[in-house]
Amino acid sequence: METKSSHERGQVLVVSGPSGVGKSTICRRLCDELPAEFSVSMTTRRPRPGERDGVDYRFVDHATFDALLERNGFVEHAEVYGQRYGTPLEPVQQAIAEGRTIILEIDINGAIQVRKGIPQAVMVFLLPPTPQEQRERIEKRATDSQAEIARRLAGADGEIRYAQESGVYDAFIVNDDPSETVARITEVLRQRCNNTRFGRNPS
Repeated sequence: METKSSHERGQVLVVSGPSGVGKSTICRRLCDELPAEFSVSMTTRRPRPGERDGVDYRFVDHATFDALLERNGFVEHAEVYGQRYGTPLEPVQQAIAEGRTIILEIDINGAIQVRKGIPQAVMVFLLPPTPQEQRERIEKRATDSQAEIARRLAGADGEIRYAQESGVYDAFIVNDDPSETVARITEVLRQRCNNTRFGRNPS
């Protein structure tokens, strides 16, 4: 496939947020509506019920993860709740070169790594409407113990403050109405695309 010119290069959208904020739902809707494609991260954790290898994540062992890491094959990588996650570099580079939009659902440390490596990436951090709504969303997944839920909720405030202080995010959006959230993210992408196209500094 022919590589597009620099002003037609693809966009990288990073979506972050605490557990239970609805990141996966928003990413799926963005893929349908933009259109865009979801970057399939690699992880050492076990699949949750209903998750499919190669679709939701690439589920691998630690040896496989380490082998790619040694080849500098990740855009970003991190350890979260005792498990390792990473975004393979090759699919992201290919999407950019071919003018496609690719979405990365990653944490703050990963977003910081992406900002350094791909300065033009668009960064969005999702916020829960209320702590109670966040808890209900996590409990509805029925994949975590009460102790795990408590740990995730306890760390949410610190995670949000860290995101705000990091300076890497272009927008903080309360995910109350998914349709509104998708519309707001789409507008942030359009603004960044226009700024880049006409030579303005996106910052």
